[in-house]
Amino acid sequence: MTDDIRDQLPEDLNAVDHIAAYDFPDNSRRRIPGYIYLLAAVGCVGVWAVGNSNDSVLVNNGFIVAAVLLTVMGIISVTSGWRMSVNESEALVLATKEVGFPVGHASAQQVWRGLRSRPTWRIFAYSTEEPPVHRGLILVDAVDGRIVECLVEDNPESVNPDPASAEG
Repeated sequence: MTDDIRDQLPEDLNAVDHIAAYDFPDNSRRRIPGYIYLLAAVGCVGVWAVGNSNDSVLVNNGFIVAAVLLTVMGIISVTSGWRMSVNESEALVLATKEVGFPVGHASAQQVWRGLRSRPTWRIFAYSTEEPPVHRGLILVDAVDGRIVECLVEDNPESVNPDPASAEG
């Protein structure tokens, strides 16, 4: 069957097909469903208030339970919708300054920290030598640009892992 429905990424999240520079979507988009959840919670309370006063068999206290759950999810979504002020390129620059060695290859990945899902850039960087002598893992806060954590070590892949060749 060739007409199967396939799951697809939205256009603004599909970085593979973009030729130009790709801007990672801002994390503050999480607020939109949060406001929808809060609006639905108000609707549930309204339906319960109208239907409960008429002794309806279709409206019960489940609407209040749904309103409470929707309110909790709405608050979580709205409060975790941080506006990102640092993009991945800026995070790479901040990480390069922090590691203390010239950076060759590096990659950035967005991750979230804490209960309120604060967006953070996880930068993995190698030094410029071939093979790289140092590597570093740097966490850069995507909201305010501060360095959350920096771990730098000698690259174990650049050291000879074969003990037989050292004994020779």
